[in-house]
Amino acid sequence: MSKDILKMLANKMMFTMNEDEYDTLLEEFNIILKQMDLIGNIPNIEKIEPMTFPFPLENVSFREDCVVDELGVDDILLNSEDNLYNQVRLPKVVE
Repeated sequence: MSKDILKMLANKMMFTMNEDEYDTLLEEFNIILKQMDLIGNIPNIEKIEPMTFPFPLENVSFREDCVVDELGVDDILLNSEDNLYNQVRLPKVVE
């Protein structure tokens, strides 16, 4: 990772930072990359199942996922300023 790459990515995401912020972000990325290398060097890491929660959950129940009061496509498109092919068009924010 280099400062030039960070500047290019920031430009594509349409935000700017000062030079000190780029330096700080570059240091943080380097720390993260070193941590990922350490994790990748753990023996048999590919055999470990990823965790959803960092601790076991007890007496927890999740509500049923049900659709209620679903809007139709025509109702949604009535509220949009710009649409095309039954999809709402939004302004581009990332290149």
